[in-house]
Amino acid sequence: MSASKNHLQRWSRTALFACGLMVCGWLGELGAEETVEPAVIARCQVVPLADHQVAFTIDGVEKVRWNYGLQYPRPFFFPFKGPSSDEMLTRMGHPGAPDHDHHQSIWFAHNKINGLNFWANTEQTQIRQKQWLCYQDGPSEASMAVLIGWYDPSDTEIMEQELIASLLPIPAAKEGGVEEHALELQFTLRPATELDAVEIEQTNFGFLAVRVAKSISASFGGGQLSNSEGAVGENECFAKPAKWMDYSGPVAVGQGGERTSMTEGITYFDHPQNLHYPTHWHVRQDGWMGAAFGLQEGISITREQPLTLRYLLYAHTGEYQAVAAEQVFQQFAQRSALSVSKGTKPNYQFEVKRQ
Repeated sequence: MSASKNHLQRWSRTALFACGLMVCGWLGELGAEETVEPAVIARCQVVPLADHQVAFTIDGVEKVRWNYGLQYPRPFFFPFKGPSSDEMLTRMGHPGAPDHDHHQSIWFAHNKINGLNFWANTEQTQIRQKQWLCYQDGPSEASMAVLIGWYDPSDTEIMEQELIASLLPIPAAKEGGVEEHALELQFTLRPATELDAVEIEQTNFGFLAVRVAKSISASFGGGQLSNSEGAVGENECFAKPAKWMDYSGPVAVGQGGERTSMTEGITYFDHPQNLHYPTHWHVRQDGWMGAAFGLQEGISITREQPLTLRYLLYAHTGEYQAVAAEQVFQQFAQRSALSVSKGTKPNYQFEVKRQ
């Protein structure tokens, strides 16, 4: 091979190497310019699941689940878990009465709406979700908004319920303590489109009921009912007005030989802005509690004058503490109401906001 040809090959290799360096440098600069910061994953999330279920999580740990499958006569929340045990604080059904299968953990119902019974499973009425509006994650709460219809035996809608449910972390009361959580529920009831008014009749059954776990109930376990006024037990709390009601008791944790128990509970708060506040309560030693909105009187609602109610279910660790409950109540009382509006962010048809 001639010297001139060798020189040409060396020059070509050198030129190609230099070009390669330039290209790599250019791609590096391009990559640096186009680097995207990793997405911030919200601490509190709403996660749609298969089989018509929605999980509410904090730091990836499920705290409560919404169930709205049409195989049920009404939607409900189950399970609702304890902050320390991560075990179920609520139960599906009565521990000893098969005719109380309508007691589905945390559920909405009423036994006297326009003369119709939406409480028992033996009736042909149904409450079912029509549409979800928004699943919204966030650093301090995760919110879900849905529309629910109340239907008579002929499948005619009688009443519409707009429900907003938000899961909120509750900071530990003392340093080194366990973070707790609460489920805030706000719902607005209005007549269905074809009706001018709906009669919500007098009754002690409705609207929001809670069936606690068997071990937490007073009759079947080692639990205790307490209210904001210092009353204890069914006889002292039944049909009495109070700002809140608490059911606390033992919860089993662990497996096998390491199985033990700890105390946890649910405090159920009425909001000061609710009509009939402080509500009267329907409570039982067998393990359920409900704000009896219509215990003393019923009301008529119209589309122009709907009914909005706000409640809070606080999952706490340890025994019921009135001081801690008062603190959570004050925070709930001062927290702004929720609303659903048209979305302002890209790809969101609706948004949940604090008013």
